Amino acid sequence: MRRLVHLSDLHFGRDRPELLDPLIEAINDLSPDLVAISGDLTQRARPAQFREAKDFIARLTPPVMVVPGNHDVPLHNLFMRLFMPWRNYRKLISKELEPFVEDEEMIVVGVNTVDPLSWQRGWFSRRAIARVCGAFQETRGRRARLVVAHHPMEHLPGQKKKLMRGAERAIDELSDCNADIILSGHLHTWRATTFAERTGRNAILQIHAGTGLSTRVRGEPNDFNLIGIDGNKVSVHRYAVEGEDTTFAPTEMREFVLHPGGWTAQQGYETSA
Repeated sequence: MRRLVHLSDLHFGRDRPELLDPLIEAINDLSPDLVAISGDLTQRARPAQFREAKDFIARLTPPVMVVPGNHDVPLHNLFMRLFMPWRNYRKLISKELEPFVEDEEMIVVGVNTVDPLSWQRGWFSRRAIARVCGAFQETRGRRARLVVAHHPMEHLPGQKKKLMRGAERAIDELSDCNADIILSGHLHTWRATTFAERTGRNAILQIHAGTGLSTRVRGEPNDFNLIGIDGNKVSVHRYAVEGEDTTFAPTEMREFVLHPGGWTAQQGYETSA
């Protein structure tokens, strides 16, 4: 069995300092096998904000993998955004924009979906699809196959942000190469569900984290996910801060089981606020 913490959209520079220590404590107490952060470490990609993010990551005791988000490239400094978009990220967070982690039970592929030319929308390129599917095809035996990206592959009706370019093509091809789970953020909303369910195509799990620390909660609490992977079963526990509390505690859970046609949702729970 493998246990992952998935968090996103920390937005240092527009964060809630009172949640910093509780978030670190909650993650370290869970002692997952991996912490996956799906982008937007900063609010405006400034060195001081990246240093705060770096200090946060250094205080986490489990291994950490990070992919960038659109807020991790400069918005207002057009020269840097076009010609040096990753300068601060590479210097202070990681030189690797698309990290890769694997062991005997899982393979986790990070994808950089940020398009500096289209700052908010994002892009899942053909090159990225080929890289992910190539990594999955090289796996031996049944291992969980996960993708970590900032931008989601699917939006609910009414979402004002545009779906990233290449998302529909990526869904088709990632399903064909038997992706199991896609972890994402960007929307500051929580979601754990099956998607890409069409005839002849395997259903994939789409798991969004909201925002771990940002003040931009958009009507939802600050949260993160604890994901348990045990063979053909996956559980997703949402840990969130309710009301004026600063303690991250489990509030919702979803369970999924793998069948020949892909993943199927089972009964979960939701606590009352």
